[in-house]
Amino acid sequence: MNRKTKIIEGYWLLFMDLLSISISYVIAILLRFRTFRWVDEPELHFIGYVCFLLFCVVYSFLFDWNREFLKRGFLVEFIAVVKFNVFMVLSLMAGLFLFQRGVYFSRLVMGYFGVADVFVVWLVRIGMKKVLRIYFTSKSNIVKMMIITKESVLEKTVTDVKAAVDINYEIVALACVDADRRGTVIEEIEVNADGDNVLDLARQMPLDEVFINLPEEDKDYVRHIIYDLESMGITCHYNIDIIERPQKEVVVGDFAGYTVVTYSINSIDYRRMAIKRLIDIIGGLVGCVITAVLTPFVALAIKLDSPGPVFFAQTRIGKNGRRFRIYKFRSMYIDAEKRRKELEEQNEMQGLMFKMENDPRITKVGKFIRKTSIDELPQFFNIVKGDMSLVGTRPPTEDEFEQYDSHYRRRISMTPGLTGLWQVTGRSEIVDFDEVVKLDLAYIDNWTLGLDIKILLRTVWVVLTGKGSK
Repeated sequence: MNRKTKIIEGYWLLFMDLLSISISYVIAILLRFRTFRWVDEPELHFIGYVCFLLFCVVYSFLFDWNREFLKRGFLVEFIAVVKFNVFMVLSLMAGLFLFQRGVYFSRLVMGYFGVADVFVVWLVRIGMKKVLRIYFTSKSNIVKMMIITKESVLEKTVTDVKAAVDINYEIVALACVDADRRGTVIEEIEVNADGDNVLDLARQMPLDEVFINLPEEDKDYVRHIIYDLESMGITCHYNIDIIERPQKEVVVGDFAGYTVVTYSINSIDYRRMAIKRLIDIIGGLVGCVITAVLTPFVALAIKLDSPGPVFFAQTRIGKNGRRFRIYKFRSMYIDAEKRRKELEEQNEMQGLMFKMENDPRITKVGKFIRKTSIDELPQFFNIVKGDMSLVGTRPPTEDEFEQYDSHYRRRISMTPGLTGLWQVTGRSEIVDFDEVVKLDLAYIDNWTLGLDIKILLRTVWVVLTGKGSK
């Protein structure tokens, strides 16, 4: 979707969502109080309405829930709307509880609003899909495109472009520059130009944009075509991708004064990463306070159980190979690292990790603090420092890292976390290191702030129930 279309869609959807919330809130107030004059605590109920509007704006910004809006079916849209409303209502309830105002806010208004807004927002969005489709495909808004390519990639180019472009694009011309294929029909599009008359055709027909895919073609010829098309005021898209990847992983930009194509298997929105870091700092500081409160009791138990320091520090590998010192409450005897070589044959994990269910190096207190995840609490200091995140991948040891191949190394392309998909997916039941890597890469490839929140909530449940921890 081009920038103009995306902006129009985004702002219209936000406006209609805010309007739908307003309509639903009025419905809820009237169902409960019959008239605005009889509203109990009118200021508090007005603040609740404003909070709903603010939540809508923040949710749209953080979670980008309007992505692929026009391609989503009615059921998928309904599920997205239900999820949006559940988070919105729960957020207001949490705020009212936090400020001890929940008793003054009508529960019926909350319930009526939650139900009404699901259906109002969903129905309005279904209507918006139809309106936007009509608008984007109207004669004045349709983008007329020509494809210029070579015979060797002719069919593939047409198929790929037709499948990927948005509904506001219409392919009106097709040129094969190195062979006379005029009259050939591909994907219901006729080849109507070759290398000799492609520019003449572009001058004579309605045309907004051109997609050029000419691999290994002479640069002077490509430059001539682009200059001529640009002089006509036509936008040109030239494929310079030498590696076939999804579009989101390739960025054209400026580097050191050069125009470059940047390839990255991880597509990161740095605004959301900044928010992730802010959440890490807040969560890390809260965790540090909890750690400070519990440390005297945990330290006493560790000291009474076995000689040695209270804390255990070890060099781990962070984002993109950076070394850092990770901190934990000591749960093993002080000679644990030396005894590991003796126990290698009893390793229950396949691959580069070491794990034993009944590890003789673990102390009695160590078993308890591992079972309850108390041993991990000092890592909140690593989170505040920036070495780790609340949610991420498991940080490997130096020995593991030295044995990594290219596939394994990608799991450290994101900041390691205190918890992650592996920890909340029954880590004790996983006995293959490749499964750990698979979960870490799934997290990296599908990362969103929403996924982090989901993992944090599941982590709380896992810790409280002791599930998956041995």
